[in-house]
Amino acid sequence: MTTLSPTQSRANLSSLLKRAAKGEDIGILHGDRVIALRPVQVYSDDYALHEYGVAEQELDRFVRRTKQRIARHRKAGKMTIFSGDIEADIAS
Repeated sequence: MTTLSPTQSRANLSSLLKRAAKGEDIGILHGDRVIALRPVQVYSDDYALHEYGVAEQELDRFVRRTKQRIARHRKAGKMTIFSGDIEADIAS
């Protein structure tokens, strides 16, 4: 395992991330402990809960309300559809 100080880690972070992503064991010293730098699997089904504390039911309600709001705006002609060509969209 390659072990570095926080200062060394900051200076070489991009390189360390690439090496860790390829499977190399990288450790960063934090006080008397070594903290491992390694890839983790992120599961989208519980991402909102773990990152934001939002339960599945709350997320479902939010999605439903947002879809309804979008539908109302479309019906009222308040939405602009963009083509993906920003120059052409600005010109119109």
